[in-house]
Amino acid sequence: MSRIPLIGVTACRQQLGKYDSHTVGDKYVEAAAFAGIPLLLPARSTPSDPRALLERLDGILFTGSPSNIEPHHYQGPPSAKDTQHDAYRDDTTLPLLRLAIDQGVPVFCICRGFQELNVALGGTLHQRVHELPGYLDHREPPSDALAEQYAPRHAVSVQPGGLLELIGLPASFQVNSLHSQGIDRLAGALFAEALAPDGLVEAVSVRDAQGFAVGVQWHPEWRFSENPVSLSLFQAFRDACLILAGNRQRLPSRR
Repeated sequence: MSRIPLIGVTACRQQLGKYDSHTVGDKYVEAAAFAGIPLLLPARSTPSDPRALLERLDGILFTGSPSNIEPHHYQGPPSAKDTQHDAYRDDTTLPLLRLAIDQGVPVFCICRGFQELNVALGGTLHQRVHELPGYLDHREPPSDALAEQYAPRHAVSVQPGGLLELIGLPASFQVNSLHSQGIDRLAGALFAEALAPDGLVEAVSVRDAQGFAVGVQWHPEWRFSENPVSLSLFQAFRDACLILAGNRQRLPSRR
């Protein structure tokens, strides 16, 4: 019997009432479960050894978050007042991302995870895209209704010659939009897979990656099974995780 892939899911460090807690949205856990067995990766004060994690994981889903990457990681200016940060998550995810890519462990990076991918590989971020001339307001609508917040907001155009084209995504499709930050300088190791109408990079892949290494700025995990584009992305991620799990199963055991 083939081994079921073990899928890491990055968590955030948040204060819930009196308690310092590790949190992750259920939508990410359920989407990861489509690819294998989800395993939450806490943002600890002393991060877990990424090499030890990667010996066991067959894929990692880097999740979205209310927090933003601390700008010193990309030599950016100080954040605007009231910007949420999560230094513990930064210290966990950025080294883990770099090593996972080096070792060919499949990674699927969403929203904050998408921005982490760019920063981890040397890119920079716009901190408030909606304040820049010529750009759309990419933030979610001011509504408490999730159906409105995650409704399609704008189109993205798939760029020729990339992985999204290879897996059969249409040349243009609609996505939701719930972010205030975005890519400024694209990391040299990344290929811009899809662009918003204002030119903002909305999807990337890692050039010459050994495994699946894709990031998207929108939220495909939201009701992913109901959206053909989202389902195709998660199927491609799952296929890559199954290949790695199968390869590991065939390796001789260490005794």
